[in-house]
Amino acid sequence: MEALLVLTNLPDGESARALADHVVAARLAACVNILAPCRSVYRWQGNIEHAEEVPLLIKTSAERYPALEAAIRARHPHELPEIVAVPIGRGLPGYLAWIAAETSPEPSP
Repeated sequence: MEALLVLTNLPDGESARALADHVVAARLAACVNILAPCRSVYRWQGNIEHAEEVPLLIKTSAERYPALEAAIRARHPHELPEIVAVPIGRGLPGYLAWIAAETSPEPSP
């Protein structure tokens, strides 16, 4: 099982919590860390933008990534949300096994 760390940002804490609850309940993620708000500076449609955003660190499996991406896109208020997936090359074996178990479409007995 290939584990992934998926990064995204939401515009506020309420939408961040709602997305985190949904993806964990749907078994698309084993865990979501909701970080403290941050300031983002980026170019959008030719303008320099400044925004306060709430970063999310989402742990999932490569197998569940397509469904996770679809869920983020469906619930994200931005036209082009940041969704970046980084492979987890190494990690505590038990933790990686937990990610695999928690993102399995069918819960383990």
